[in-house]
Amino acid sequence: MRLHTLKPADGSLKSSKRIGRGQGSGKGGTATKGTKGAKARTGYNEKRGFEGGQMPLHRRLPKFGFVNPFRIEYNIFNLDMLEKYSNDFGTNEITPELFIEKKIISRNSPLVKILGNGEITKN
Repeated sequence: MRLHTLKPADGSLKSSKRIGRGQGSGKGGTATKGTKGAKARTGYNEKRGFEGGQMPLHRRLPKFGFVNPFRIEYNIFNLDMLEKYSNDFGTNEITPELFIEKKIISRNSPLVKILGNGEITKN
């Protein structure tokens, strides 16, 4: 067996469908693309959400809601949580940096709001 004698096994290759090569081929005329119109032309690309001229779903449904791009997200802590964390950390001074260091709050949103639920016994 030599390289120049190699060929694919019988039946492994299938010849491609020659469309649009005359009426005698059985696949002439419209070249298997149905009848005339935009879909039979080359380069046709249907718009996303197109429903054949019917009002598309994304235009039938109402718009709703509002997202404030300037919203400030706070990490909320109550006084009883601060009391608990002061015991856990073993320190009297609690800062946002301490929470970031212990990975309780994210470095990306270090803003903290303290609410008045609970009691604190330390200064």
